[in-house]
Amino acid sequence: MNVQLVIGVIIGYFFLLIIISRLTSKGADTETFFTANRQSPWFLVAFGMIGASLSGVTFISVPGEISNSFFSYFQVVLGYLLGYFVIATVLLPLYYKLKLVSIYTYLEQRFGFWSYKTGAFFFLLSRTIGASFRLFLVAGVLQVFLFDRLGVPFWVAVMTTIILIWVYTYKGGIKTIIWTDTLQTFFMLAAVGITFYLILDSYGFSIGDGIKVIRSQTTSQIFFWEWNDSKNFFKMFFTGAFIAIVMTGLDQDMMQKNLTCRSLKDAQKNMFWFSIILVFVNLIFLGLGIFLYLYAHHVGMPIPSRTDMLYPLIARDHLGTFGGIVFLLGIIAAAYSSADSALTSLTTSFCIDFLKFDERKQAVKKSMRLKVHLGFSVLLFLVVLLFNAINDDSVINSIFKVAGYTYGPLLGLFAFGILTKRQITDKYSLLICLLSPIISYIIDTNSVIWLNGFNFGFSILIFNGILTFIGLALISKKPDLINAE
Repeated sequence: MNVQLVIGVIIGYFFLLIIISRLTSKGADTETFFTANRQSPWFLVAFGMIGASLSGVTFISVPGEISNSFFSYFQVVLGYLLGYFVIATVLLPLYYKLKLVSIYTYLEQRFGFWSYKTGAFFFLLSRTIGASFRLFLVAGVLQVFLFDRLGVPFWVAVMTTIILIWVYTYKGGIKTIIWTDTLQTFFMLAAVGITFYLILDSYGFSIGDGIKVIRSQTTSQIFFWEWNDSKNFFKMFFTGAFIAIVMTGLDQDMMQKNLTCRSLKDAQKNMFWFSIILVFVNLIFLGLGIFLYLYAHHVGMPIPSRTDMLYPLIARDHLGTFGGIVFLLGIIAAAYSSADSALTSLTTSFCIDFLKFDERKQAVKKSMRLKVHLGFSVLLFLVVLLFNAINDDSVINSIFKVAGYTYGPLLGLFAFGILTKRQITDKYSLLICLLSPIISYIIDTNSVIWLNGFNFGFSILIFNGILTFIGLALISKKPDLINAE
């Protein structure tokens, strides 16, 4: 694709997003920014959450990881179903009952000030890292498609990416996100479907032929039963369940969208349909991964050392102008559908959880919200540049490694609050939540030696959460003892 065409596609795409932003932000106030006035249609939220959940990570990294992990990732996806069931039946009723805007205010009501701030802090840390990885991914693709050809450095690509997100989210917030996510999910799924069609057509294959080819490949193996293998089914299934719980149910970003639905019943319908569709979409991504490798060998293309770049390079160099445009729209949509909502949720959490936003006057709220929104934009920019300097691993593995350590304390805090009636010595909760990831990291890095070859893999998230739970139990007392004191 020529540079002028790429620039035209990007400008056209963001012009469309800005139009949507203008329409959805008319009359918007602080309540609109944070909750969309709790009037979002559940089916729009469900469809948009597909793109936000998958993001550019799934779009590129899942197909690229096929050569290393086979279809084992689908074991994690199956675990998601269990996790989403817990969210719909346990967490959503709790959040709606308490009428929460920031879900971490639950921790203040349950335990106290320090637990509340600790939970919010770990969300800010986790989501900043996760959103930055996603932005790193899409900025890298834009660099390959456009900025390298113009001689523009990487930091300009990153800055451009973040500025464009800020422009269409700063006013309407979550209300705008609900609608832009719907559009972006459509572009992402259309890109995958069209890419699949173009590759199958190059072989003269029908969809049925494609399925037969996928099933015939050794890389299509889904289930792994060796206990010491990091791809073991039970490890990945239950890790998938807990990843869904913490990265959706305990994550302000994803829950903020659910809490914009008109009622608990609508939010639960959203979770049900979203989870079912997500399983099939992930299976399609995995199947695409097999054909990307087959196609690379077919055209004599060397496999890049960073497998995240396999799909972008094939789309750019081998699928023609139409295929390249489709991919470009898909990757931008996939990445921005998670990054824009992340920026909004980070702003929401910081304003409500740390700045006592409810106690401010309306004019002060607007000014403060804009400053926080801008501040997190700058922070994401700096963190993306840091990742570009140090990252040498597949993005999807990196995100889940980080999530295993930063989301574990959130899992332990919420689990202890929901599953027990005990109170804790609140001032020690931060210490527990800092020690648990550190201990988890030490054990994880030495588990093969210390535990007879055992490899935690993604299940370090569960172990981290259990450690936090045990730590909270050690600083807890029965409610009657607290009252007696």
